[in-house]
Amino acid sequence: MKKFAWMLLMLAILALPGFAQEHYTEGPVWRVNTIRVKPGHLDDYLTALRQGVKPFWDEAKRQGVILDWKVFLKETKDSPNDWDVVLAQLYQNHAQMDGQAAKLEAVRDKVLGGKKAATEANMKREEIREAISSELVQEITLK
Repeated sequence: MKKFAWMLLMLAILALPGFAQEHYTEGPVWRVNTIRVKPGHLDDYLTALRQGVKPFWDEAKRQGVILDWKVFLKETKDSPNDWDVVLAQLYQNHAQMDGQAAKLEAVRDKVLGGKKAATEANMKREEIREAISSELVQEITLK
């Protein structure tokens, strides 16, 4: 009886991933960062993104470090503490993110002129914004 119960338990554990995959197919992965911009500074923040972040992500895309990137503006507010902007980077899958730090440092050095310049630009953006969250989400296609 113990062997039978053990076999049932193992079968259930091994079958769980199969049940999850019966409903969808895995797609690409998004890194999504939500940002709250300080009141009256949205234009300043978008200018900073255009001047520093856009060239960085464009080069990362050219080099194949990411597949794509997007910026989204939230048009509705649930509360004064809600986020305003989403910065999102698209990866083919989780494996594309392996070794990402070194790849992004090389892009940073090429586009922004090194760590010191990138840190200074980021500190200026931090004065007018607050990072709310950073999430990984995976696209799925329902079967």
